[in-house]
Formats: sequence, C-alpha cells, structure tokens
Amino acid sequence: MVDVSAKAETHRIARASGVIRMRPATLALITGGTAKKGDVLGVARIAAIQAAKRTAELIPLCHPLPITRVAVEFECDTAASLVRCTAQVETLGRTGVEMEALTAVQIGLLTVYDMCKAADRGMVMGEIGVLEKHGGKSGDWVAER
Repeated sequence: MVDVSAKAETHRIARASGVIRMRPATLALITGGTAKKGDVLGVARIAAIQAAKRTAELIPLCHPLPITRVAVEFECDTAASLVRCTAQVETLGRTGVEMEALTAVQIGLLTVYDMCKAADRGMVMGEIGVLEKHGGKSGDWVAER
C-alpha cells in the first residue's frame, strides 16, 4: 500500500456511474416491481452501499477508509432499455474514495444482473467510470464526457 501518512485529512468526495443494458421486457419487470426475486433496485442499492464499505477487503492495495456517506441512485431509461447506477462516496481522510464509488456501481449493477438473470441472461454492463472527485492535494476533477 502507498504511504498516505503525510497527506492532510480533507473532505473527499467521488461520484461514479455505469449502466446495465437489457431487453425491454426485463426493464418492465424491474420498473413494475414484478421480478421473481423482489425489489431489484432496492436490493441493488443496499448491495452497492455494502460494497463501498468493503472495498478494502476486495481490492488488495486499497486503504480501509472511514466512509462518512454513501448515496446510490438508479435511473431507468425505457427508451434505451437500461438502468444507470450512480454512487457518491464521501470521507474525511488522507486518500480518495474513487475505488469505493466504482465498487459500489459495479456491485449495484451485478446485483441487478443476479436478480434478473432468469429473465435475461444477455444483459450487458458498461460505461463504468468516475464522474468527478473532490478534495485532497490534487483538488477537483470532473470527467470530460
């Protein structure tokens, strides 16, 4: 792990997002609340929050961080037949929370897949990336998308 002991503690924020594309009928199961496994987006939100909190256990060289906030949102786009997951993670610490935000998004999308795979094994996840980060020595950064 990188030594971060000399870094100042600052309020750090990272936002990440990604999508899962699916058949329109699968999206209808999600939006209609009729998926066999239950409330797809509710379960995926809890999974994403748990994932952010456990990132250091999953990625070998990540620092365990005292996360102060995790917010996860899902947006259903019927025209494009996809669900977008956006996660924002915050901490007061010596290193950023980009990995925690990315992990939350990935696990949120994987949970959607798991809960709907009986209806649609062809779902595809993508467009996963950091949207912005704030705090720390390098300051603010916003993706050019």
